[in-house]
Amino acid sequence: MVRFRTDALFLIAGPCVLESDALNLRVAEHLARLAERVPGGIIYKASFDKANRSNKDAARGPGIDEGLAALARVRAKTGLPVLTDVHLPEQCAPAADVVDVLQIPAFLCRQTDLLEAAGATGKPVNIKKGQWMHPEGMKGAVDKVRGDAGSSHSAQTALRSAQVALTERGTFFGYGDLVVDMRSFARMRALCNVPIIFDATHSVQQPGRGIGGASGGAREFIPPLAQAAVAAGADGLFMETHPDPDHAPSDGPNMIPLDKLDSLVDRLIQVWELAKR
Repeated sequence: MVRFRTDALFLIAGPCVLESDALNLRVAEHLARLAERVPGGIIYKASFDKANRSNKDAARGPGIDEGLAALARVRAKTGLPVLTDVHLPEQCAPAADVVDVLQIPAFLCRQTDLLEAAGATGKPVNIKKGQWMHPEGMKGAVDKVRGDAGSSHSAQTALRSAQVALTERGTFFGYGDLVVDMRSFARMRALCNVPIIFDATHSVQQPGRGIGGASGGAREFIPPLAQAAVAAGADGLFMETHPDPDHAPSDGPNMIPLDKLDSLVDRLIQVWELAKR
């Protein structure tokens, strides 16, 4: 079973949204090779639906049925555990039949029915911190997944079997930019007592500043922010990657090119080891 580790740096990585099998597997096979030198391993991520885009014409992805089938092929071909977002309570059970980890998008981190449904599957759940939330405010989300929010005793027993992690992905600052408070890792861990992940790619997203109102991004800041987060105590990292980010259907400006990922991860492992001494 997948475990969010605190004793070894782990990575969640993959394209923003599922594309063709050729692209999905190209990225996954690269990550499978890289996983051999990542102490805590790699979880492959990709979304079957980008349901929270600002632009109504933005790429959504293949949908749940086709998307889960594609993720199953990635898992079978590479042996990597896989993660995907869920947006509705009714998506949780079918997704959990296929994937190893369910992820709650930042904009949905307070949705009680969704959090409880994700926890009820017993699968590990990664909750992204909302861009408007203070670190301590995420305890409620963790409690909902674990069943500590007023559910019946029988439901609590099932819900508490789920592992939970929280992901910092930056906070809105004015318009069209995000800022990362490096204190968040220690503050969330102290109150919530769960592993803390840093989303190095969405933290450099610039909502609404891309072409045609799409999200822009400043991927050149991914390496320094990721290194700072690891030094500040992040247990794991989330990084979207693509062989050709400039032509990716979603979030290309804030994805790291696949051919630059390995050297960055090697540096991050070194920083993590120094920080833990």
